Amino acid sequence: MDSAKNLPVAVIGAGPIGLAAAAHLLERGLEPLILEAGTTAGEAIEHWRHIRLFSPWRFNTDAAAVRLLEAAGWEAPRPTALPYGGELIDNYLTPLAALPEMSSRLQTGSRVTAVTRQGLDKTHIKGRDTAPFVVRVEHADGETRDHTVAAVIDASGTWSTRNPLGTSGLPAIGEEAAQDRISAPLPDVTGRDRAAFAGRRVLVVGAGHSAANTLINLADLTKEEPDTRILWAVRGATADKVYGGGDLDGLPARGQLGARVRRLVEAGKIELHTGFGISSFKSLESSVTVSAVDGRTLEADVVIPCTGFRPDLDILRELRLNLDPAVEAPMELGPLIDPEFHSCGTVPPHGAKLLAHPDKDFYIVGMKSYGRAPTFLLATGYEQVRSVAAALAGDQESADTVHLELPETGVCSTDAGTSCDVPTAASAAAENAPAESGCCAAPEPVLVGFPTGLTHGRAGANNS
Repeated sequence: MDSAKNLPVAVIGAGPIGLAAAAHLLERGLEPLILEAGTTAGEAIEHWRHIRLFSPWRFNTDAAAVRLLEAAGWEAPRPTALPYGGELIDNYLTPLAALPEMSSRLQTGSRVTAVTRQGLDKTHIKGRDTAPFVVRVEHADGETRDHTVAAVIDASGTWSTRNPLGTSGLPAIGEEAAQDRISAPLPDVTGRDRAAFAGRRVLVVGAGHSAANTLINLADLTKEEPDTRILWAVRGATADKVYGGGDLDGLPARGQLGARVRRLVEAGKIELHTGFGISSFKSLESSVTVSAVDGRTLEADVVIPCTGFRPDLDILRELRLNLDPAVEAPMELGPLIDPEFHSCGTVPPHGAKLLAHPDKDFYIVGMKSYGRAPTFLLATGYEQVRSVAAALAGDQESADTVHLELPETGVCSTDAGTSCDVPTAASAAAENAPAESGCCAAPEPVLVGFPTGLTHGRAGANNS
């Protein structure tokens, strides 16, 4: 950043990781420009404010952000309590965004549409490392403006781009035409969105913790709306990955979640359909027919997608990226988190060095840095941005010295989801939203990163 010391650092996204990045930049004497597409900080989490995170508060706040908050008289929540998404917003993100240090640098209603190098498309190399970045933004006032910045930290998450419901990474035939029958991920079926599900045939698709939470909430809905029928379709031969480790799960709330879903299925409250890879949707006048690859069909009034998320890379087309071809994470990180081979991904602490791309001073962090992998934790993202801020400030020793206190892993669930912190569809982020989960943990943290099974991913299972 030597050639652009007087320019700000663009932070894309004002979720937990984006605001943490800004806090660390401020501590380093760097000027953040925080660009948030939503109307408030953490707007993606608003969609799942009714969902409780698996990890307690002590893993869900960033150290630099807490230092800013405490200087303003903020009182931290009980560290062992499990917050709901709404509490993460109300008790942490909203107060953080309201601090003068943050609010003066936060632009909401500002959607980034492209990032490039000033005067250079991606085919040009001469002077590339010293050229500032240009971030094109559609602002709330209707104008599109270019912002010249010294560096870019993309913490925009993955919530806006869910995975399709088809089996080959593409939408099933007729899926797009059936959008009025497909809900948003993680709907509040017993509260805000109740009217869309009460007394209807509801098909939940997916085998992560987002699906589990949604199924349990639907079961609660049937107590007052007994005509509600719950269908559940998973691609695997069993739902064992959702049922998880039960009492063996180091995070009790997560173990209890899987056990409860199992009991509901065994009691006939949930109609489970395994081996159901969706091939097509056919919209009818008041319902939709969902067909499997093997010819089976299900009739539903509404479908809830819990199939995970993927990064939106379109805004980065003019940058030189180095991404893993499978999970679309940074090249060195990808193999560590690939769900094809890892139950949850054995992820050692990592920072700027691992997250770097060929375009110097550009970083993807948070849930988006995990690409299509569902195993992101907020604590992971906080260490990422601490390291990135150090690197941008020229403190390479601090950037390279990464530490991470995370729960020790137990039995894991591997379906794509928002993140490892939230019941996934992955799910985040995310951003611990869908901050930012699919991985298991023990109560006491250990300084070993996020250890999990190395050979028990989808490739090692018969029900993947």
